[in-house]
Amino acid sequence: MTDLPGPTVLASDYFHSYSVVGLLAVIGVLFVAVAFGAGRLLRPVVPTPEKLLTYECGVDPVGEGWAHTQVRYYVYAFLYVIFAVDSIFLFPWATVFAAPGYGATTLVEMFVFLGFLAVGLLYAWKKGVLEWT
Repeated sequence: MTDLPGPTVLASDYFHSYSVVGLLAVIGVLFVAVAFGAGRLLRPVVPTPEKLLTYECGVDPVGEGWAHTQVRYYVYAFLYVIFAVDSIFLFPWATVFAAPGYGATTLVEMFVFLGFLAVGLLYAWKKGVLEWT
């Protein structure tokens, strides 16, 4: 006979890990709910016409409430997110690249990944998205 644990022991260990994560999630949600509830109960509620006005950096609001925003700002933000994700993927790659037996494979995979990003950056540059005029 073997001394291996039964499938119920393995399943209980497996679900114990998830129960810890679930318990932490519930505690986090309760913490936020208690903080918002305490804020609602403890804050003074004295609505005045001045408090109901729109606040714009200490200046009285003038004109309509709809402002047009240049699309290029969103494009710059999107490009930043792309390269931030790229930098996030570079750190685990560097640790796997240092492990024995993974060098050539991870090097090729990272160059393929960087190639996709370079093509996207080249496309944005050719379209004139990166021109600040």
